[in-house]
Amino acid sequence: MNNNFILSTDSGCDLSLELCQKNNIIPIHLKYYNDEEVNTDTMIEADSIVFYNKMRKGKLFKTSQINTDELVEFFEPMLNQNLPILHICMGSAISGTYNNGVVAVQKLKEKYPESKIYFLDSTLASVGYGILALKVAEFRKQGETAEQCAKWVEENKEKINTYYTTSTLSYLAKSGRIKSSSAVIGKFLAVNPILKLDKAGSLLVCAKVLGKKAAVKKIINNIEEKIVNPKEQTLYVSHSDIPEEAKIFGETLKEHFGFKDIIYTYIGSTIGTHCGPGIKTAFFFGKERD
Repeated sequence: MNNNFILSTDSGCDLSLELCQKNNIIPIHLKYYNDEEVNTDTMIEADSIVFYNKMRKGKLFKTSQINTDELVEFFEPMLNQNLPILHICMGSAISGTYNNGVVAVQKLKEKYPESKIYFLDSTLASVGYGILALKVAEFRKQGETAEQCAKWVEENKEKINTYYTTSTLSYLAKSGRIKSSSAVIGKFLAVNPILKLDKAGSLLVCAKVLGKKAAVKKIINNIEEKIVNPKEQTLYVSHSDIPEEAKIFGETLKEHFGFKDIIYTYIGSTIGTHCGPGIKTAFFFGKERD
């Protein structure tokens, strides 16, 4: 394996820990907590299932952004390897971690002036930036440099599109990710909302339809407007503890568009704290997000 630079990300990327280890991607693990306990996002599926079962029983959690000192502590041992570091961060529109990272990198460069650290704002959530990490890991194996890969990420991150759907917006409303009024409307009208990320990475409700089948049909229509070369790419489907439903969703999209294959991932506790159980989402390359 060509390791001409160190590749890292955070646990919100919703890649499994095993997949990260296989591709030599180093994740920093975020914390989630409530009044009773503090936990770490392990990036292990079995732990995610336990987490969602707690939420279904009424427990709510919060996350905290990674602070500057934690990021310095994460990166400093890597610098001893005398290799460039490329870090793909959760989008700045949904987390303050990116801004803290910029400060941490400045501190490290003052102490290690010869260091090369590329700290990138993915403008994405969940496996959206997990895809970027996997692509960079692939390019690294082919001998690409950290600088070349950082340039590719900046040029292509807005081409990753996603559509989410769920039968409830209550968790997103409680976490402040969407307006409470949207969640109330959905609850009383049995609406299945469809969400997307804009160019900056903010989560938007872009449509509301009645029923899960209608939601999938609407997502297919939306994907048709954005997709580029589906037969040459992998479809990524992430879900928050609805594996059977997610598989039907993924197979439906694969059959319709002809994606060459599908990778399914669990939405871990970092993102799951805000979205709750019951969300499924598709990620793919296409035209730049609006």
